[in-house]
Amino acid sequence: MPPASTGASTLVVAASSQPSPVADSPAPAATAATDRLEPGRPGYRRMSFALFAAGVATFALLYSTQALLPAVSASLGATAGQASWTVSAATGALALCVLPMSALSERFGRRQMMTASLTVAVLVGLLVPFAPSLGWLIALRAVQGAALAGLPASAMAYLAEEVRPKALVAAIGLFVAGNSIGGMSGRIVTGWIAQLWGWRAALGAVGLMALACAVVFHFMIPRARNFTPGTLNPKALARTVGDHLANPLLRRLYAIGALFMTVFGAVYTVIGYRLVEAPFNLPQGVVGSIFLVYLVGTVSSAAAGRLVARLGRRGALYLAVSTTAAGLLLSLSDRLAAVLLGLVLITAGFFAGHAVASSSVSRTATKGRAQASALYQSAYYLGSSAGGTLGAVAFHAGGWTGTVALGLFAVLGVVSITLYGSRVARAERLRTSPVAAVRA
Repeated sequence: MPPASTGASTLVVAASSQPSPVADSPAPAATAATDRLEPGRPGYRRMSFALFAAGVATFALLYSTQALLPAVSASLGATAGQASWTVSAATGALALCVLPMSALSERFGRRQMMTASLTVAVLVGLLVPFAPSLGWLIALRAVQGAALAGLPASAMAYLAEEVRPKALVAAIGLFVAGNSIGGMSGRIVTGWIAQLWGWRAALGAVGLMALACAVVFHFMIPRARNFTPGTLNPKALARTVGDHLANPLLRRLYAIGALFMTVFGAVYTVIGYRLVEAPFNLPQGVVGSIFLVYLVGTVSSAAAGRLVARLGRRGALYLAVSTTAAGLLLSLSDRLAAVLLGLVLITAGFFAGHAVASSSVSRTATKGRAQASALYQSAYYLGSSAGGTLGAVAFHAGGWTGTVALGLFAVLGVVSITLYGSRVARAERLRTSPVAAVRA
């Protein structure tokens, strides 16, 4: 089975022989394996807990308004499409800023970039509840998304440099699990607080929760042992980015991340509007509690390593996408239990697929890992931004059926890309070892 999720037979990108974006930064492979963290070694548990806390804060802040969109619409006189920009502005700004932020992490360090990013995002989060209008709310959310851009790609690069390769998928799965906990807890907290004291108080509570996570991260994250800072080289940066984008495997992984997140962004931006309307007519607090299904994402992302070990990367992707599609179809029912089960399947499939794709990027790039991860994050959050906006438009045009149709179209894209990758891998095996390929 090829090592990457879309079917390439090598872990080395085309850029691996090119200069690093940082002139004086050695390749991670030069680091002694004994310096890497792994389960059972000192520092691994602290690292896992710190990045879990960072993941909680990131998703809690980034999607803090998502469960509140019906309340924001009612309070500020906005349509679903207009209110959805409080989510899309944050994810879109993150997507645009993640690459330059990752370049800065090459100069100033992964740990330092993650700390600064989380600090600024939390401070903005404490200001968001005081936004006087929808325009100001969207603007502050965009600033918050830009601030958060320094965290995801730096975290992936930090893990790729500090964790042994055999433990990388599991370590990234724990970080993604923190994302799911943050998304779940943020939405539950905002749902009930909004029902009692309004959406502004709910956003303030998320800011305080993120502040606590930031403090935990600051005191728990181990210092980087395998990072050497260098001088920024814009030409080398552009060359590295170009080489990553020229790599067919990485392009497929970026597209898969974007399409998975399009489904997820569309579903969770619109689901609140569906559940507060007939035939469900649920109150805001109960709608927020629906996001308890994020616990399924915590389990599925943390289990991504075991899925890959048993099914291979492409097999794990096929399972993830099939689960997501089944959930979308089941959510068309007008029975609340069926809708909830559909959300469980969508969430499990999404987080498993995301963990597999993102870890494949980190394994594939042997140089310029921060830029490779940043490009994945850009695609991923552009998918989120597009999914949120298009999902709201589809809901306005065709109800929940329209949103599901958009999700199924994105799922079909993931299947097509993965099948194409499988064919490419088989053709490469035939070319390099015809006998082995026939036996396989």
